[in-house]
Amino acid sequence: MLYALIIICIVICVIAVFVCLESYRENRIIAVSNYEIESDKIIKVTKAVMIADLHNSTYGKDNCELINRINMLNPDVILVAGDCIIGKEDYPLDVAINLLNNLGDNYDVYVAKGNHELRCSMYTEQYKDMWPQLYNNTKDKVTWLIDESIYLKDSNITINGLDLDREYYRRFKKLPMEDNYLLNKMPKLNTKSYNVLLAHNPDYFEEYSKWGADLTLSGHIHGGMIIIPKLGGIVSPMVRFFPKYYKGLYSYNDSSMILSGGLGIHTFRFRVNNKPDLVFINLKPEKSE
Repeated sequence: MLYALIIICIVICVIAVFVCLESYRENRIIAVSNYEIESDKIIKVTKAVMIADLHNSTYGKDNCELINRINMLNPDVILVAGDCIIGKEDYPLDVAINLLNNLGDNYDVYVAKGNHELRCSMYTEQYKDMWPQLYNNTKDKVTWLIDESIYLKDSNITINGLDLDREYYRRFKKLPMEDNYLLNKMPKLNTKSYNVLLAHNPDYFEEYSKWGADLTLSGHIHGGMIIIPKLGGIVSPMVRFFPKYYKGLYSYNDSSMILSGGLGIHTFRFRVNNKPDLVFINLKPEKSE
């Protein structure tokens, strides 16, 4: 029995060392996920880069490696699906502010809030002026979509930014979304355009689809931290094991969702089989038969 316990302890230690070493390696490598989306609503090819869950991560000085990678993709727009910052007391904001402003100097950038921006904007006694600082120091360079929409006439694409209420980020158990919640919260939907929804939490993909999102862009799950082939990501930030949505392209009825594995992780920085994820999306007119 003692011998067996020793073997088990050794195996656990070896696995723990492997996870730590692989996480250290992977957290420093940017991977690019490529997707092609076609729709008869889209009238012009539009190249989009999606960023999610930066969480103050840096790749090179002033994020030069990340910016260079984005420049190589040469997008028409950059779409940010939340959590540029780490929403903890007195955490710095300069990484997020500098990246958003640098990108905004060269691209049209549209940003939605994640749960970290949300909590900073809600609990001002605890987080003081973190949210006003982030917003006021970037609003001249990027467009924040806080339950707002913007129409891109050249491509007939509408970008919608959802600011989910706090209760929809509940841990352990998914809270059912109230009927007409999205209809009451968001601007009237332009159904003749192709609707892209920046919605940080992917758990409500079916609800987003029923609302009218043609394509939902989400983050929040960080790929489940450790991805096991055929089983998926291990755990979500809501402390749910093997979440239904963790990373990649998903479909529901006629709607799609692209879920980023995120560029950063906060608190527990484990990544295995799950490199930091920069997403490139080629939005194209549907080919005629």
